Order: sequence, then C-alpha cells, then structure tokens
Amino acid sequence: MRIKILGSNGWYSTQTGNTNCVLIETKDFYLVLDTGDGLAKLDREIKSEKPIYLFLSHFHLDHIYGLHVLNKFHFSQSMTIFGQPGTKKILGQIIASPFTVPFSKLKFKVVAQDLREGINLLPKAPLPVEARFLLHADPCFGYRFQIGDKIITYCTDTGVCENLLRLAKGADLLITECTLKSGQSSPQWPHLNPEDAAIIAKRAQVSKLLLVHFTANIYQTLKERQVAEKAARKIFPETYATFDDWEIEI
Repeated sequence: MRIKILGSNGWYSTQTGNTNCVLIETKDFYLVLDTGDGLAKLDREIKSEKPIYLFLSHFHLDHIYGLHVLNKFHFSQSMTIFGQPGTKKILGQIIASPFTVPFSKLKFKVVAQDLREGINLLPKAPLPVEARFLLHADPCFGYRFQIGDKIITYCTDTGVCENLLRLAKGADLLITECTLKSGQSSPQWPHLNPEDAAIIAKRAQVSKLLLVHFTANIYQTLKERQVAEKAARKIFPETYATFDDWEIEI
C-alpha cells in the first residue's frame, strides 16, 4: 500500500507546500483524504482504472477548494466523495455555478454520498470505515479505515479528544495534524501541537505517526517541521513530519 502526501500545508499554500490532500493507493482502489489544492496533482498519480474514493473531513475551504480543479481531470473511472451528514447538499451548493463547474458537467462521473457517525459498510466502496466527530470549531469527521489487514486512521482538524484516541487505537498508521508548535494551544480553535499528536499515538499504541496540516503562518519553513518531528519523537519515536510529495509504503 502506497501513501503519498499531495498537500501538507494547513490554511493556505506557500513555498512549503499545497493545502491538505493525502493519497492512498491499494491494489483495488485509490483513496483520497481531503481536497486542498494538493488535489491538482492527482492526475499524475492515477495510473490505472481503479475506482477513486474521496473522503472529506469537513467543509473549511482549505480542505475542499481543490474540488474546483476537478474539471482538469479526464479519468475513465468514477469518483465517489464521502463525508459527514449534509455533504451531498453542501457540495451541491458550492461545486456549482457561479462558483465552479458542477459535478454533472465534468468529464468523468462524480457522486457525493453522506456517511453517518459510526461504522459504515459502503456499498460503493469495498472497505468498512468508522467515522467519528472530532473536536473542532465546526463539525469535522475523523476516519478509521480497515484496508485488508491494515488499519489507517486519518484525523484533522482536531484538538485532543476521546474520539481521536478511539479512532487511532491500534492503527498501523495514524495520519494527523500538527497545526501548532510545541507549547502552543488554541482552546477556541482546537488543533494539535507535536507533543499532543505524539501522546495520542503512544496512548493508542499505533505503529507509525505521520504529521500533516502544518499551518502556513506558523510553520513557515520545512526546517521548522523537522523541529516538530524531533519534539514528537521524544515521546513517540516512529513519528514522521511530512512534506509535499513525501511517500511511504506499508
């Protein structure tokens, strides 16, 4: 299974990277996590006709405005977009005239489907997924995917909460955010710093921790991400601070 970071920034794009988008390629399908403007790189990664399943955490613009570029793609297969209750309605309002090209006018088939909180057995995707609301300023889903014998958890944007720990428990890979630097906190706008993420990974007994969503105005250089990685590794050694085009196999 191949995991590639297409966008690693939070909030807005800079020279350090595009906004949040993660690609997971399995032998049977492509899995895309969030659609920041890193999504524009997707066509250089799609090399087969395997179905594309896309999961949205929430509707803050830095996580969905990559959908504006769907019209550049010429995929032969379909794409299914999953998200929290209301996803189909909200995307129908935003991915529409006069803002952008609606799904119905794209060059390939795109459909949106609402998920419920809890375990979802998806008729349009051959994988069970557990979705839970995280601690954020607006409703935000975290996900736990069972892919073959591997468990991958994806949680951003969030503060420390029980659902984050629940979704991460025993995962082979936890992909979570690192919006804040060491010692920073944001009670009104909940997010994680490197130590928060590492403590969750340790408590949940995950195998590996990937840090994504480095907020652009806080992490202005890639070197600052290395500092965050070093801080997290003091608590959880198998921590990796990611950057655009960073790739791993599990």
